[in-house]
Amino acid sequence: MKIVCVGGGPGGLYFAISAKRRDAGHDITVIERDPPGATYGWGVVYWDNLLDMLFRNDADSARRLRAASRLWEQQQIRLRGQTAWLSGYGFSMGRGTMLDILTQRALDLDIDVQHRRSVEDLSDFADADLIVAADGAGSRVRQQYADDFGTQVDLGRNRYIWLGTDKVFDSFVFAFEDTPEGWMWFHAYPSSAGISTCIVECSPQTWEAHGFDHRDAEDGLQLLEKIFAGHLEGHSFISAARGEPARWLRFMQVRNTTWYHDNVALIGDAAHTTHFTIGSGTRLAMIDAVGLAQSLYNHEDLPTALQEYDRVHRTELRPTQAAARTSMAWFENVDRYTDQNATGLAYAMAARQGQHPPWVYQHHIATQIPVLRRAQHAIDSARRRYLAVRRGEVPFIGAERSAALSR
Repeated sequence: MKIVCVGGGPGGLYFAISAKRRDAGHDITVIERDPPGATYGWGVVYWDNLLDMLFRNDADSARRLRAASRLWEQQQIRLRGQTAWLSGYGFSMGRGTMLDILTQRALDLDIDVQHRRSVEDLSDFADADLIVAADGAGSRVRQQYADDFGTQVDLGRNRYIWLGTDKVFDSFVFAFEDTPEGWMWFHAYPSSAGISTCIVECSPQTWEAHGFDHRDAEDGLQLLEKIFAGHLEGHSFISAARGEPARWLRFMQVRNTTWYHDNVALIGDAAHTTHFTIGSGTRLAMIDAVGLAQSLYNHEDLPTALQEYDRVHRTELRPTQAAARTSMAWFENVDRYTDQNATGLAYAMAARQGQHPPWVYQHHIATQIPVLRRAQHAIDSARRRYLAVRRGEVPFIGAERSAALSR
């Protein structure tokens, strides 16, 4: 089968890898408009469930991705000089590093990866059996057939800006600051050596009151550094990615009533978006990639394969989309919860999607006590090591630095 994948992000590259692994006879080309290594944003975050899938699907690239990742343990919620804790752990890595690893893996499998090439018209690919649109939330491919896909695009209310910082956070940190103009907050996590990802968010009223609608990039960055100075501890925000300063955005919520039309299939953000506060965008794009590759393997007939991909994976995504919409709504109304202490805010955040039995609150209160938090950390670490052994992961014990737990 001759396949053209438009978009060389994690979803597009991983689809090409997954399809080629299942059938080396596929002739696959990945087309990316940007140069090698160029990327929007700073880091990606993921959990064990993605690692389990990656190791099952392609252990070679999975080991490289895991080796390039950072472990973060626990979440900190900071409010009015107080810190509360949520248990758990996750992994993060630089988005550019992820793209480099996946690009090299694709090349190793004889996939044609073409950079610096824009796709304006699909007529250039009239000889392709399948065209995969992996070109993001603003997908030009999807826009050409928006009515056929049943595309609906809605914008979130809050403003956010995706920054880097040379302050290295060991934990996943949510920091809330009450300014005279209203609440502002960020969530941050380590993404690569010496760099953390930091997404700053606020209501549109606060954004306008601070004058971000007319401040230039440097002036706006200095104001943010002043607001969050206590958390940056003398470090700076980094705005430029791809040589351009970061811009304030509104979250683009993309939905489609079908993920395929004729021989064109959507994956990743081109098919759906999920709010960044649940950290699932890259994971879901890679799940789409594997799902589409497996459907092509299961069915020789392309229409049948695309029908299966659309039916199964759109259905599976619905709970995640609902959770993402609920999370976005919670943060768009965060000032309803900031009149309590950090422990109360942390629980409200953890329970924002509901379905928590009453004992979860008691567990949350207990793990604010350092000795009990260390016990929970030991349980989480044992579970992490068990899962790593089960999926055949090379242990990284000793290479990872645990978050400080003596607070």
